[in-house]
Amino acid sequence: MIDKIAEKTGVSKKQAEDMIEAFQEITINTLKAGEEMTLTGFGTFMAKKRTARGGVNPQNPSERIQIPEVTVPKFKAGKALKDALKNK
Repeated sequence: MIDKIAEKTGVSKKQAEDMIEAFQEITINTLKAGEEMTLTGFGTFMAKKRTARGGVNPQNPSERIQIPEVTVPKFKAGKALKDALKNK
């Protein structure tokens, strides 16, 4: 991805790497703050809570385990991305 960004934008690979790292940091911090991050037409990143639930130990299927609540990242594709993939 770094190589493609550098080539497409005409910046150095180091600058492209810095851009990717900045994007990752901004996205993570935004989601940690409980906010959504939207790239218009591309999609929306969000954090959702997955509630605690019961499950089965995969190493011992007869044993029931409690799976704790966890926050997970979600991505909802935007219209432009969906349309681009439909028409490939």
